[in-house]
Amino acid sequence: MKKDIATPIRTKEILSKYGFSFKKSLGQNFLIDPNILRNITSFAELTKETGAIEIGPGIGALTEHLARTSKKVVAFEIDQRLFPILDDTLSAYDNVKIIHQDVLKADIKQIIATDFHDVQDVMVVANLPYYVTTPIILKLLEAHLPIRGLVVMLQKEVADRIAAKPGTKEYGSLSIAIQYYTIAETVMIVPKTVFMPQPNVESAVIRLTKREAPAVAVKNEAFFFQVVKTSFAQRRKTILNNLTNGLNKGKEKKEEIMRALEAADIAPNRRGETLSIQEFGLLSDCLEASFSEQTTDE
Repeated sequence: MKKDIATPIRTKEILSKYGFSFKKSLGQNFLIDPNILRNITSFAELTKETGAIEIGPGIGALTEHLARTSKKVVAFEIDQRLFPILDDTLSAYDNVKIIHQDVLKADIKQIIATDFHDVQDVMVVANLPYYVTTPIILKLLEAHLPIRGLVVMLQKEVADRIAAKPGTKEYGSLSIAIQYYTIAETVMIVPKTVFMPQPNVESAVIRLTKREAPAVAVKNEAFFFQVVKTSFAQRRKTILNNLTNGLNKGKEKKEEIMRALEAADIAPNRRGETLSIQEFGLLSDCLEASFSEQTTDE
């Protein structure tokens, strides 16, 4: 077995050999601590029957740990300068496939069907580029992929928002969007010192375990998310104020909004950040008859 890629000396050797320079625009911060990588893979609970999807493998530091502990790894990389490096660093592993494609544009369902037809389960495990973390996670969840979950490194501030509980300043529409599909937990805080180059922000690893069914059953999913988003439009304003100003024809239908809040047993002077996901589900169902037509053209 080769020496771990993720040490400061080996990483510098590899970067020097290929004359590689970091691109800030791609959010490239490579991990240089094998212990962190072992922890990440252990949180994902991989087995030799698991398929692993990685996003942004860099020079292969996490990829090799995934290759050692799972059946097969499919990694998405958009920086073509890294392809010869990955061919070199991962040459000892025949269970790794690198795809030169933006994961946001990829047909991941098709890739899973093709590349992971012989695995028992699929996990997404990645040190995500911080500038595009939220769109990637939401794409993976909204696509209803046959995956067990995600274990991803991201900016701690975003991890705090994803795992936030009602009544906290971090809790918002992102918390609800992700907790609707998954059980979210921050499993590790990661110091800046284990990256090259060091990022300007704190990092965390979050585990998202996919729910068998969404956290709340709603009549109209698109409208539910619209109600949630509208309720957080201006955090200092009440739920009644946000819904009246934010929903289409909300001012005309203020009485219907009041009745829906009453039916859902939600005081109109509460703020969105105090409502649980279940309360939002009930509220959107109560509002649905009056407002759901606005989602049909979206």
